[in-house]
Amino acid sequence: MKILVTGGAGFIGSAVVRHIINNTQDTVCVVDCLTYAGNLESLASVENNPRYSFSRTDITDAKGIVTLFNEFQPDIVMHLAAESHVDRSIDGPAAFIQTNVIGTFTLLEAARNHYATLDGKQKDTFRFHHISTDEVFGDLHDAEGLFTEQTAYAPSSPYSASKAGSDHLVRAWNRTYGLPVVITNCSNNYGPYHFPEKLIPLIILNALAGKPLPVYGNGEQVRDWLYVEDHARALYKVATEGKEGETYCIGGHNERKNIDVVKTICAILDKIIDKKPANVLSFAELITFVADRPGHDLRYAIDASKIKRELGWVPLETFESGIEKTINWYLTHEGWWQRVLDGSYAGERLGLSK
Repeated sequence: MKILVTGGAGFIGSAVVRHIINNTQDTVCVVDCLTYAGNLESLASVENNPRYSFSRTDITDAKGIVTLFNEFQPDIVMHLAAESHVDRSIDGPAAFIQTNVIGTFTLLEAARNHYATLDGKQKDTFRFHHISTDEVFGDLHDAEGLFTEQTAYAPSSPYSASKAGSDHLVRAWNRTYGLPVVITNCSNNYGPYHFPEKLIPLIILNALAGKPLPVYGNGEQVRDWLYVEDHARALYKVATEGKEGETYCIGGHNERKNIDVVKTICAILDKIIDKKPANVLSFAELITFVADRPGHDLRYAIDASKIKRELGWVPLETFESGIEKTINWYLTHEGWWQRVLDGSYAGERLGLSK
């Protein structure tokens, strides 16, 4: 198959692309406009594969997207391109509306027109797979409840509201125009190639540098953590085997309080780092509680029984195994994250100015 992956140079997108190239015979075209979170170095291991190609195109560029569809003729669209950082959405929501809502609309229209040109088996197998988040559901105020595919939407931030809007657009294009779609809503991802503004890589890298480890509020917020390579397997399974019009929730079955995630990272680093930063006996000494973010959701948790029951997917990593793999990856890939931190990763592979 030919699979168009938007946002394929991002954290989750690059994991999906690596999974497809390394584990299938499918051809992939990555579409990414390379904002700050897009990093072609995350695709270095597959960039020379003949089944891989890249297009630097903004998903809001209607003409460019139509050209891509005409040239690549995708069998499947996996739409991961999105602005995704809650703090950034609070400071500057306009970019989130532009990318997540207008960009999704632009892709849906291109996919609808492309779908109209298909016939026979091509029409039967075509899918527009929209990758979303559990944050569209708001938060859970008890210790037992779980998000399911039937949970009502109640987004809290400009980010989650923009993703909720894009989810609704995708369902409307299925209902009104008959575009074959599938939607997935996932819990918090972590793992290799994660942009350092996110909690887990931020804590790892700040600890290594002897910097404060910022924890919002009291750190009691609960998240369900999903190892990114488990997520990539789930996404490919939904894209290729998911039932048209259906939604699948994807979770890692790994609920942890934010403060416990930070303490776990500190404990692992204490064991494996012999030479700590100056004046640091234990990395937990660096934990610093900071003012909570506005509208901070208390708890997310996913019921992933549907994707297990219908598609046979279960996560392979526990939080303990996944976090050790993640920490070890950052310790052995300093070149990757140093180039992100100093900005030198941006544009060099395309010969662009920073």
